[in-house]
Amino acid sequence: MIELKIPKLPPRAVEAHKGSFGHALLIGGATGMTGAISIAGIACLRMGAGLVTLGIPQCSHPVVASFDPHYMTLPLPCDSAGRLISDAAIALSPHLMRVSCVAIGPGLGRSDASDRIVASFFENFERPLLVDADGLNALCESQIWQEVVQGTTSLFNRIRILTPHPGEWERLCGVSAKDRAGQIAAANELAARTKCIVLLKGHQTLITNGKDSFINSTGNSSMAVGGSGDCLTGIIAALVCQGMGGLDAARLGAHLHGLAGDIAHEELGTPSTLAMDLIRYLPDALRNLGEI
Repeated sequence: MIELKIPKLPPRAVEAHKGSFGHALLIGGATGMTGAISIAGIACLRMGAGLVTLGIPQCSHPVVASFDPHYMTLPLPCDSAGRLISDAAIALSPHLMRVSCVAIGPGLGRSDASDRIVASFFENFERPLLVDADGLNALCESQIWQEVVQGTTSLFNRIRILTPHPGEWERLCGVSAKDRAGQIAAANELAARTKCIVLLKGHQTLITNGKDSFINSTGNSSMAVGGSGDCLTGIIAALVCQGMGGLDAARLGAHLHGLAGDIAHEELGTPSTLAMDLIRYLPDALRNLGEI
């Protein structure tokens, strides 16, 4: 495993407009977890996506829409527990050709219907897809994941970025979260077999496509708090929207996410760096890299 020069953001032309920098659709935000999708959406905008839409259960709409005025919202059919139902897939369909990438999972919750939506996106969506949080938990129980792992179904080189923490990766690969070396080996092997990009979170986060593997050197334990991973999801989605390849977006996203955490930890001097702190210090992380 290696750490090479960090990828750089694509240049932004002086005549560019919001349409030049992509449109991200982020799906999640079930009742009780609206903060997750809101944080992901704000991070995505701060990282430079031109447009961001949050696909959320109808009942979550008032909370999510009032959290921040900069993203758009797409209320979707939901059940009485505030989770997406099958009709949500129908409601999403007309919007999919207008987006550059989809990220699914932050605050998604679990139900049979939402699990089917995740599996359908993973199998059929032709543009880049990032799967996180409950999206990963849904994926590990899906038939399509088993078929891809076994090699009986191909993703046809579609971009799929998986961002598990060790517990989620244990459910996807079967290797204990306590066995870091075993999980890393499984990430490299399954990334090669499935053609997915795997970002295995933790101390010295691993990013691999099965051929090339990288260890991220930024970040600290103050980032071990709810919402941090949602922020990373938004950052990577924004980089994909701006034209970066999946592996480069995951590498740069992890580096900037951790660097913002390092700067925030030093500046704030607190044991816990909140997700909104990470977003606040993203511009400093970019300046540190000479990107702005």
